[in-house]
Amino acid sequence: MTDRIRRAVDEKGIANVGRGPDPITDPVDPVPVVNIANALTVFRIVLVPVFLVTLFIDSGESTLWRSIATVVFGVAALTDRYDGRIARERGLITDFGKMADPIADKALIGGALVGLSILGILPWWVTVVIVAREVWVTALRFWVLRHKVIPASRGGKLKTLLQALAIGMYLLPLGDPGQLAAHVLMGLALVATIYTGLDYTWQAIKVRSERDEPAPAPAATPRRAVGGTGGGR
Repeated sequence: MTDRIRRAVDEKGIANVGRGPDPITDPVDPVPVVNIANALTVFRIVLVPVFLVTLFIDSGESTLWRSIATVVFGVAALTDRYDGRIARERGLITDFGKMADPIADKALIGGALVGLSILGILPWWVTVVIVAREVWVTALRFWVLRHKVIPASRGGKLKTLLQALAIGMYLLPLGDPGQLAAHVLMGLALVATIYTGLDYTWQAIKVRSERDEPAPAPAATPRRAVGGTGGGR
């Protein structure tokens, strides 16, 4: 027992003997990059080529394969909903996740839009607007990466949700009623896409302008006069 107490005093100091872990003052282990949240994000990226292959089978005219493509797309979209939630609830937020999550979203949505346009289901101008916005925002993220990681905002998540719902409606062979619902959802998604693109642009410019501002020069210390002029004598 005496040896155990002596070892504890040597390791922690006498003031800390018997103290349990303190979550505030004790050092915190870094969050591992390999975790369930990041695994879901990577899984979403892996599903993108699988989705595209199933979409283009029989030139997109097979009801069975279009349905399978819709299911694959839906599973990939669901991982976007849960990877962020798991990361926040379990404290698994990493810089890799902040960067990979929006990239995975862009790969899934961009691939689906291009595929639908190739099949003649979605107008090309819609795809160009959305893909151009995603490329622009990605470039902005790398532009400010050295200064700050800009995570996906709530507006960006809403934009992605609207795009995913619209794409799902385009994928399902539902006839004219489904196409009308897809058009409405895609119109809302376009509005959110443009708005959030402008918001990200403003955030990036603000971050760079704050970092590029020169540090204020230290105030000069006034020198005290040595001696006197003799006027008080």
